[in-house]
Amino acid sequence: MPDKTFLDWPFFEDSHRALARDLGAWLVANRSLVESHPRDVDTHCRALVKRLGDDGWLRHAVPKAHGGVHDRLDVRALCLIREMLGYHSGLADFAFALQGLGAGPITLYGSNALRAAHLPRVARGEAIAAFAISEAGAGSDVAAMSTTARREGDSYVVDGEKTWISNGGIADFYTVFARFPEGGEKSYIALVVDASNPGLKVTGRIEVIAPHPLGTISFTKCRVPASAVIGEPGKGLRVALGTLDVFRSTVGAAALGFARRALDESVAHVKSRQTFGKELAAFQLTQARIADMAMAVDASALLVYRAAWTKDKVADRVTREAAMAKLHATESAQKVIDDAVQLFGGRGVVSGAVVERLYREIRALRIYEGTSEIQKLVIAGQVLHD
Repeated sequence: MPDKTFLDWPFFEDSHRALARDLGAWLVANRSLVESHPRDVDTHCRALVKRLGDDGWLRHAVPKAHGGVHDRLDVRALCLIREMLGYHSGLADFAFALQGLGAGPITLYGSNALRAAHLPRVARGEAIAAFAISEAGAGSDVAAMSTTARREGDSYVVDGEKTWISNGGIADFYTVFARFPEGGEKSYIALVVDASNPGLKVTGRIEVIAPHPLGTISFTKCRVPASAVIGEPGKGLRVALGTLDVFRSTVGAAALGFARRALDESVAHVKSRQTFGKELAAFQLTQARIADMAMAVDASALLVYRAAWTKDKVADRVTREAAMAKLHATESAQKVIDDAVQLFGGRGVVSGAVVERLYREIRALRIYEGTSEIQKLVIAGQVLHD
């Protein structure tokens, strides 16, 4: 049973405690769906999105005006949901997270027309969203992107290629970031592109160690209406960075869920595993490892929910806090899960074992939405600027 005492921290309100209680009951009732890992990840992700939409959890990913729960995105709620889903399944967490991230730019910067067209469908699980910013030559260096969008009459024409796109191949719409040459050398634009647009093609799928829908998409004279622009033309990077400022803490929350599951699996194992005539838990080396794991989990939780609370209650931007939360939680989770595998010994590397699955799932979180190295640069920049 995962630890719930952290819910008594002053970061949370009664509504968050009720959310955790209700989601916990839902996860138990839907364990067969959430924790299954079929070979067809596309079909499974669609099923997860539909169930999350049908049962109301995706309403937390959009504002109340367009079918959501809260007047504005509640980052503490998003973090709680991602932690709890991540505890049970990385794929379930992924299905929820990409609805929020893919639609996030529309929520935060989109016109009322764009919000009305897309957000209610996201909340109901009727439309799958994607966030398309990375390119083969523009990962950590987002500003190096080469995809362009140019104004042509009452439309914009997009040309280029995006890769490492989560939900690439199953998304119903993509939030796309591109250069906007008309605005100057450092000008960018964000647009919504429907998957049905004839100028958009899914040109490849990418298989990774923790399977989820991931692909490459290309744009060839892809014409989208001017009404599809998110925010102001030329200020697309502001849209991207502002969105990441909200959702980066939630990546840390997912890592926290992975780490908490690894700790719980380890505690149960060392209490039951007999070696040299006594429980593995009786050895001081085991106890020291468990102590380090527990401390890492609590430290990550403090940083994650500090960042989420600060965003909800104090500051419009939480660049420093979110970067710290994402960096510490993902790096610590990697160590906690590695320790869990070590405690399990040979059982820990058997394909399909819980800690083996966690070992594969955690690795990507140290890379996407800003690598650990980028987070350090962000934190240093914030500290030195202060």
